[in-house]
Formats: sequence, C-alpha cells, structure tokens
Amino acid sequence: MTEILSTLHEFFQYSFVRYAFIVGLLIALCASLLGVTLVLKRFSFIGDGLSHVAFGAMAAAAVTGLTNENLIVLPVTLISAILLLRTGQNTRIKGDAAVAMISVGALAIGYMLMNIFPTSANISADVCSTLFGSFSILALKPSDVRLCVVMSAIVIGTFIFFYNKIFAVTFDESFAKATGVKAELYNTLIAVITALIIVLAMNLVGSLLISALIIFPALSAMRLFRSFRSVIICSAVISVVCAGAGILLSILVSTPVGSTIVVADLAVFLVFSLISKAVRRSEK
Repeated sequence: MTEILSTLHEFFQYSFVRYAFIVGLLIALCASLLGVTLVLKRFSFIGDGLSHVAFGAMAAAAVTGLTNENLIVLPVTLISAILLLRTGQNTRIKGDAAVAMISVGALAIGYMLMNIFPTSANISADVCSTLFGSFSILALKPSDVRLCVVMSAIVIGTFIFFYNKIFAVTFDESFAKATGVKAELYNTLIAVITALIIVLAMNLVGSLLISALIIFPALSAMRLFRSFRSVIICSAVISVVCAGAGILLSILVSTPVGSTIVVADLAVFLVFSLISKAVRRSEK
C-alpha cells in the first residue's frame, strides 16, 4: 500500500497527470447529472448517437486539416443533438430509430472519410484511438483544462439553475406543458448540454464508451434510491469516484483510461444491484 501511494505521489508531481485527473473528474460529474434525466426520458442512447456524430465531425476536421477540431465537432454535435431530440419526438420516427439512424450514418461517413483522405499511415490505430479512447487525456495543455473547466461550469450551472424545470420535463412532459412550462425549450437545453458533455468526453473514454459514462452511474444510483434528487447526488458521487479510480488505476497498470473507467462503473453497478436485491429480500 505504501509503495502504491508513493508511486501515485510521484506521478502527481507531473502537471499532465494533474490535468488529466481534474478534467476526468469534471467530465464524470457533468455526465452523471444529465445521465439521470436521459435514462428517465428513455433517451439513454442519445449519447451513443451523438458520440458517433462527433466521430464523423472529427474525421471531417482531420481531413480539412483544422488544428482545432472543436471548430467543427462542437457545432455539428450541437445541431445534431437538437435535430435528434426533435426527430425522436416525431410520431413517424421514434427516439430509438432516430438514434440508430444518426449513429450508424455518422459512423459510416466518418470512417469513409478517414479511408478516402487518410491523415496518417496507420488508419486503424487512429480509428481505434477515437472510438475507444487513448492516452490523449494525458497530453492535455493548460488551455484544454481551462476550456473544460469553463464548459463544465456552464453545464453544472445550467443544470442547477433550471433544476425544477428539468425535473418537470423529465417526469411528466405533458403535465409540464399544461402548467405553462416551455417543454420544447428545456428539451432543447438538455440536448445542448448533452452535446457539450459528449464533446468534452471524447478524449477521455472515446466515442463508443461515452454512453457508459452517462448511463452506468444513473442506473447504479437507481438500484438503491427513488427520489430524483437522491439519485442525482448518488450518481454524481459514483461517477466521480469511478472516474478518479479509473484514471489512477490506468496510470498504475498502464491500461486504457476510458476502458478502465467504464469497467469501474460496471463493477459499481453490479455491487449496487446485489445490495438492492439483498435489501428487497430483507424487506419481505
């Protein structure tokens, strides 16, 4: 144990490790806040669809030679989030079909662009790194950390400020409309915040694993808690703890950061499921 603490202390002497830890915790916190709302609204896989859109946008940015990928990735993901939510509410194209359509289409276009206009000799490695995450989280610059802090503050502040409205839209959208709440406006707000989280999380866990970062903490919290506020608080704690543990473990044993965080989230979900079953049996 002493040896492990000594190793971690040595690693945290490096600024890039501290940057990765700060960014990882902020992204996990933001994802957990929206995860509860998305799960309850049955839009769990909107993160999956938007992450694939972001993958396609990143491929387009790489092809055009942009040094700042966010100039393309962020606006494209934001627009897609709004369109996806509106399309998902359409009677002809349901939410799951809309997610599948946009997800597969964007993934195919992105991969095709990377093959037609290769930006490096090892396309497979580039694709794998983008889909499953890489060690780019350990190569963050101070400007990247500042951007993440600002965007995270916007996401957290917006969620806290509009908490009551988001709560109303999440549980009973029809009743919320009847009471004068502009449900479409707040649905759009949820979509925009989700898109920001997706863009933030791309370097941390990769586009294929983002959904797990959003869904697992919320589902774990729902095993034991019933109130909206309790689930959100528990989800945030789980997400931050798993992100921190995942980053530290990946540093110690040299595993992929994104995959390690998701495995930690999965382990917590299994533990909470077992505890939930034990509690239900004791109540009978």
